[in-house]
Amino acid sequence: MADLTITAANVGRGGATTEIQQNCQFGEAMTQGQSTYLSTDNKWYKADADTSSASMAKGVVMTPASTNGYGDIALSGPIAIGATVAVGQVYVVSTTAGGIAPYADLGTGDFVTILGVADTTSTINLSINATGIAKA
Repeated sequence: MADLTITAANVGRGGATTEIQQNCQFGEAMTQGQSTYLSTDNKWYKADADTSSASMAKGVVMTPASTNGYGDIALSGPIAIGATVAVGQVYVVSTTAGGIAPYADLGTGDFVTILGVADTTSTINLSINATGIAKA
């Protein structure tokens, strides 16, 4: 498998219980559907399973923003991910900055951050678990 091919315009809330954090400042340009983590400078960056600190995702970008711009991030609950996903599949932070991939795509040494599980063919139920653990 590979990273999800996300159509940014199709990313959105998947239900009334989706928790959204508004007015987040981004440290780099971001588009909808990218996994993101909060850095020590209090700005949000693209999450990446290649390094421990960047793998610690806290959400998925819901609105686009330029570098130092502001936008919204989904923290938990169902989101329409803008891609076709497999029901029951666990999705994680990818080794591509901002990417989302099936768990099986992670290799030895990649840091595991579970974003959530697909509950329909277009929705991931976010329940983020940033483990800080590298896959053996």
